[in-house]
Amino acid sequence: MKILLAACNAKYIHSNLAVYNLRAYAGEYREHIILKEYTINQQKDEILRDIYLEKPDIICFSCYIWNVEMLRQLCPILKKIMPDCVIGFGGPEVSYESETFLRENPAVDFVMRGEGELVFTKYLEHLDTGNPATLGEIESLTYRQGEEIFSTPQMHPMDLALLPFPYEEDFSDVQNQIIYYESSRGCPYHCGYCLSSVENGVRFVPLDKVLPDLQKFLDKNVPQVKFIDRTFNCKKSHAMAIWKYLHEHDNGVTNFHFEITADLIDQETIDFLKIVRKGLFQFEIGVQSTNPQTIRAINRNVDFAALSEIVQQIKDGGNIHQHLDLIAGLPYEGYESFKKSFCDVYALAPEQ
Repeated sequence: MKILLAACNAKYIHSNLAVYNLRAYAGEYREHIILKEYTINQQKDEILRDIYLEKPDIICFSCYIWNVEMLRQLCPILKKIMPDCVIGFGGPEVSYESETFLRENPAVDFVMRGEGELVFTKYLEHLDTGNPATLGEIESLTYRQGEEIFSTPQMHPMDLALLPFPYEEDFSDVQNQIIYYESSRGCPYHCGYCLSSVENGVRFVPLDKVLPDLQKFLDKNVPQVKFIDRTFNCKKSHAMAIWKYLHEHDNGVTNFHFEITADLIDQETIDFLKIVRKGLFQFEIGVQSTNPQTIRAINRNVDFAALSEIVQQIKDGGNIHQHLDLIAGLPYEGYESFKKSFCDVYALAPEQ
């Protein structure tokens, strides 16, 4: 069988860590898997043609808020031109109301809910055996059989120590793209606008796996690695161990991007950050709003005054590029309130 793992990214320079993880975890089935990365800016006909020419037996799409509508439009056409091809979806945008999603999208045959590595591999094993009865034994799967839709129980969170390194050793599979990496899954916060808020707790990849992985990036002088950890510094010992390793093994080239919560940073961390090479680290800090009523409504516990002080101290170091983010359209934040939030953050003079 031929399996196509397809991503539809927001920009060409982006890559999709999910499909690389699925391929890496698939073990003996890896040789049957091809990866395709498209963008939402491509013509749908161009994407359809490319998929059709590959003649896959199975297509699995990675679904997010920026691409799910486009994928919903592509799949009925794919079913018409490739009626025997099995189409599966996975990702945060389809994991939580999967039965409804399948009812509304008859061209999609199954949905992998939550973490996909083990679900995907179990599904390939099921196809390999040719035994229809084993389909219902795969946890975290929602699927259709005839006119009926079934959902199996949710799988327990996987052991992150078992995640293989997702990329080829020479990074030939992500040439000219941003490389993404994760050292944890989950988030300690429950912000009302974010799908991560439905997860319980944070799980960390063991450092004895993370540090050798990072050395592979350093050895190849890749330009940039973006950590997709939701709150990278939620556990100080984990964050500091990684930061210190990158500082001590700095190759003078690679930049590492982290999404952090600034008000968790203490003075010891500030003192350390001031000594790292300029350009080694880049921070993305989610402010979202400075309206106290809005902050309460979205369940964030961020002290903007404390955050501002930390941002200023990092800025004083002159060596770390900072992105400060806002979200437009949150509860209780109209144009005037958003303008104030914008001005509050702009006054801190971040690089972006």
